[in-house]
Amino acid sequence: MKADPEVQRLLLDLQAVDTSLDRNRHRDATLPERATVAELQRAADADADRAVRARTVVSDLSRQVARAEGDVSSVRARADRDRALLASGNVSSSRQLSDLEHEVVSLAKRQAELEDAELEVMEQLEVAEAELAAIAAAIEAGEAARAEAVAARDGALAALATEREALLADRADLVARVPADLLASYERIRSGGVGIAAGLVRYGRCESCQMELSRVDLDAIRAAPADDVLRCPECRAIMIRTEESGL
Repeated sequence: MKADPEVQRLLLDLQAVDTSLDRNRHRDATLPERATVAELQRAADADADRAVRARTVVSDLSRQVARAEGDVSSVRARADRDRALLASGNVSSSRQLSDLEHEVVSLAKRQAELEDAELEVMEQLEVAEAELAAIAAAIEAGEAARAEAVAARDGALAALATEREALLADRADLVARVPADLLASYERIRSGGVGIAAGLVRYGRCESCQMELSRVDLDAIRAAPADDVLRCPECRAIMIRTEESGL
């Protein structure tokens, strides 16, 4: 293949742009801000699950407290009626008086037991409500942190997109100036997995693969016409000769 030496040198610029595009895409794919947002989202999802469980516990305990309060009120009301009846003097039978007095004592004992149970459930509710409040605070803090991380991620992505747009514009300009057959050869090499498809020959070394060229290869390079498109015998990349080649 033949190509004007100045046109061949355009491949060095094209390669530099493609290398920058590769780095840009790699940074986009491995952006630390993405991982940060994902980690914070996982934490937010876990906090949301904890909140659901905590609200369920609070709801269940609230119902238990209400039921306990109802039980205490019922026993207290019954005891108050019995004491009022004893105090009224309307009960004349000694047996009835004895039964009422016994029931009042029993109700007092039952009320004390129910109040203890009520207090225990209320303490459990207080703990559960405190835990729910702590989870709510964690969710609020997590939302703030996630919003900040999303803003940082989006800013980084926007910067990468701006850089990528400029690089693609530069690439389009260079591609338009490279002959179709030379460009096709360059693209074929890159699509074959060679990251550096065009590199400078500099002082006996191919800068595409960083391999030292043999004396025979260097003699062949020196002897080749300036418009010959040469390939590296090691990596098969296009070798560009300039005044920096030291040939």
